[in-house]
Amino acid sequence: MAWWRPGRKRQQDEVGHVVAPPGGHSKRSEVLAHFRDFERTRVGVEAYIEPATNVTGSTMVLVDFQGEWTRRAIPDHAAGMSLAKDLGIPYYDINLTGYPQRMRDWNTRQRIERERRSRGEP
Repeated sequence: MAWWRPGRKRQQDEVGHVVAPPGGHSKRSEVLAHFRDFERTRVGVEAYIEPATNVTGSTMVLVDFQGEWTRRAIPDHAAGMSLAKDLGIPYYDINLTGYPQRMRDWNTRQRIERERRSRGEP
């Protein structure tokens, strides 16, 4: 799900956004479209930028006021800030703020509902 290839120079437009090579498909536009849809259909959306780890690259999580969230890969922290600015939403560095409690609460509610459904409870 990476937007980039290690060792290759990325082309950028005049604003600094990564552009797809000729004939290629821009992953940035797909991620931006997904995030726009999420932000447009929910209230109180905020972006949390996650750093790269040994296992995954940088990612960005959007969280709404109820704690529902979505995550997508991004090339780096600057790209995440750029995406959040394009969406017009506040953004935070997850290393400085941590995950919002509402996100953890939403995950807990979803887990409980899955367990109930698996047991056949209403």
